[in-house]
Amino acid sequence: MILPFDIIILLFVVICAVAALTVKDLLSAVVILGAYSFFMCLMWTQMGAVDVAFTEASVSASVGTILLITAVFKTTRNSKD
Repeated sequence: MILPFDIIILLFVVICAVAALTVKDLLSAVVILGAYSFFMCLMWTQMGAVDVAFTEASVSASVGTILLITAVFKTTRNSKD
C-alpha cells in the first residue's frame, strides 16, 4: 500500500462525512455523499477489494446518488430556513 495516498483518501472521506452532516441544503448533502461514495470506492480499490469497490461505484455512487437527487426534487419545504 502507498501510505501517503491512503492518508489523503482517508482525509477526503472524513471531510466528506463531516461536510454532509453539517451542510443545511439537502441537494448539497446528496452531492457530498456521492463524493463520499466515490472516495470510499477508491479506498476499497487501494485495499485490494475490487469487487466491493465495483459495487460501491455502481450502486452507491451512481444509482444511489441519482435516486436521492430525484427524491430531493420531489419533496417540498415546510419551513423557510
